[in-house]
Amino acid sequence: MKQRADLTRARRVVVKLGSALLTNDGRGLDREAIDRWVDGLADLRKRGKEIILVSSGAVAAGMRRLGWDTRPSALYELQAAAAVGQMSLVQTWESSFQRYGLHTAQVLLTHDDLSDRRRYLNARSTLCTLTSIGVIPVINENDTVAFEELRFGDNDTLAALVANAVSADLLILLTDQSGLYDADPRQNPNAHMIREGDADDPSFAEMAGEGGALGRGGMITKVRAARLAARSGAATVITSGRDEDPVRRVLSGENIGTFLKPTDDPIPARKRWLAGQLKPRGKLHLDAGASVALTEKGRSLLPVGVIGVDGEFQRGELVVCLAPDGREIARGLVNYNAAESRRIQGVGSDRLEQILGYIDEPELIHRDNLTLI
Repeated sequence: MKQRADLTRARRVVVKLGSALLTNDGRGLDREAIDRWVDGLADLRKRGKEIILVSSGAVAAGMRRLGWDTRPSALYELQAAAAVGQMSLVQTWESSFQRYGLHTAQVLLTHDDLSDRRRYLNARSTLCTLTSIGVIPVINENDTVAFEELRFGDNDTLAALVANAVSADLLILLTDQSGLYDADPRQNPNAHMIREGDADDPSFAEMAGEGGALGRGGMITKVRAARLAARSGAATVITSGRDEDPVRRVLSGENIGTFLKPTDDPIPARKRWLAGQLKPRGKLHLDAGASVALTEKGRSLLPVGVIGVDGEFQRGELVVCLAPDGREIARGLVNYNAAESRRIQGVGSDRLEQILGYIDEPELIHRDNLTLI
C-alpha cells in the first residue's frame, strides 16, 4: 500500500474510533453517528472487506452515565467508569450492526496480550476466525483490569498492535481532526495538513500535538501507531470521523486525511519483525519434503514433516527450522509447546485431536508466522 490508489485493494482493515467522536465530545454515546459509521462499514463487509473495529469510549460513556463531568485521576474510579460504560458501548455497536444482519464480537485486550507471544497467537487466531466467518470484532482495551494502560496507554497503539497481529493491509485512525498538520490547527490558523509521507519519518512526531480532555491519545500517539503498523507492512490513514462516510472514501482511494505509508511491503516487513525481535527457544528438525515445502513452495510447516524436536519452548515462542543437513532454513512462531510438538512430530494434521485431545491449529508453524533464512 504505497499509493492512495492501492487502498482500493485493501482486504483486511482495522478502524479505530476515539472517545471524542463516539461520545460527541463527552455528551454521551452518539448513536446517530455510530449508525452512520456502521452504514458504511456494513456495506464494506458485504463487499468482502474484513473489518476490525477498535473502539474507545468506555470510560467516557461511563462518566456520562455516572454524571461525572471531569475524567477522574484515581485508578479505581477510571476502572469503575470503564466497567459501566463498556456495557452501553458494546450494546450500541451490536444493535447498530444488527440492522444489517451482521454480528459483532466483544474482544477486550491489554497491550500485554499482544506482546506475550502465546497470548498474541491466541488473539490472532480468534480475530482471524471471527473475520473469516463474517463477524465484526469490536476491540477495546480491558480498562477494568488494566492498570499501566489506563495511565499511559491509548487505543491508537492498541489498534496498531492489532494491525500487526492480524496482518492488516490498512489501519484507519478516525479522529476529530482532518489529519496531521505541521502545527496545531486549533492554535495556528496557518497550519497546513500533511497529505502523505513515510510512516517512519521522524519529523512527523515533532509536528504532532497532545490529546484532549476525554481521550488519552493525541496526534502524537497516531504518528507512533502508524510507525508500529508499518513494521508489519500496514499503511495508515489519519482522518476525520466527522466527515461523511470516511472509511468508504479512504478505501475508494480518495485524497482525504493523512496517508502514512510503510517503507517495506507487507510480507517482508512482517517477517523481518518476527525474525528480529525474539530469541529462538528451540529447534525443529525437518525431513526433505518439509524443507522443500518451506523453501520452494511457501507452505506452512505441518507436524508430519518434523523428525526431531530440541529444547523446551511454549506456544507462541520462536523456534528454528533445520534442514536434514543441519542448516537453518527458517524460523517462526510455533503453535504447540515442546512436549506437544514431540508427541505430534511425524503425524498427519488429521490425527492431532486424537493424540492431544484438542486441536489449536493444523499447522505447527503457519506460513504467516514463518520467515525463511
